[in-house]
Amino acid sequence: MASYLSIIVLLPIAALVARGLSIGVATHGWGAAFWHWRVHVDLGAFWSAVTQPAAISAIRLSLWLSLCVAAINAVMGVAIAWVLVRDRFFGKWAIEALIDLPFALPTIVVGVVLLSLYGMASPLGINLFETWMGLMVALLFVTLPFSVRAVQPVLASLDGEAEAAATSLGAGGLRTFVSVVLPSLWPAVLGGFGLAFARAVGEFGSISLIAGGLGRTTTASAYIYSLTQGFLWTSAAAVSTALLLVSLVILVFSNVLARRVQRRLAP
Repeated sequence: MASYLSIIVLLPIAALVARGLSIGVATHGWGAAFWHWRVHVDLGAFWSAVTQPAAISAIRLSLWLSLCVAAINAVMGVAIAWVLVRDRFFGKWAIEALIDLPFALPTIVVGVVLLSLYGMASPLGINLFETWMGLMVALLFVTLPFSVRAVQPVLASLDGEAEAAATSLGAGGLRTFVSVVLPSLWPAVLGGFGLAFARAVGEFGSISLIAGGLGRTTTASAYIYSLTQGFLWTSAAAVSTALLLVSLVILVFSNVLARRVQRRLAP
């Protein structure tokens, strides 16, 4: 398992970070029957790449959009999960399948569909081409399953006795949900928030078409792609490393916060 994880995940991440930080290894002859190794890290090149005005603008846009999308889907994910778990209705299986569709659908197909619906020739009369709202709609679509699927199994496993007790004491539906149900869902909501943010901050396919060319709707992923088209591989790796670090921090923070909340809720 460790070997598989290393080959599939750890080695590619290590290679990216090494390229982004311009890490080099030099050898300096024999000494005590071993090679002398010296690791060189060029932080100046990394800092120069990630502090370019275009890079800062792209990263800022990606972070802002990702936070908004993760927050919106955290709320809507709870609402959708509640309906799927607590209600019975015709076509429920179809809704379940639609929620998982972004997992299976190629993201570039999502971009084509959104451009057809909300582009300059929109049949709905809504033009979101080269707007931040268009980017947000695309990101909401691809990140919704993370929020729903994180909350749904937890909601399904909750014991209904506490809700029944609150209702018998005169609490309304909203108060019962806020006081009894929601506290138990917070760890799952925070976990889904972290996953949705990490997915949104690095998303490219679904937003590549509706974003248009390089400009005010250039996200970090689009900026990285433009760098690779100019064969600026080190700069592209540097910005990618910055995004990797941000996503890792958000994931770790959300997981730690979720565990703390879960420990407080434990009897």
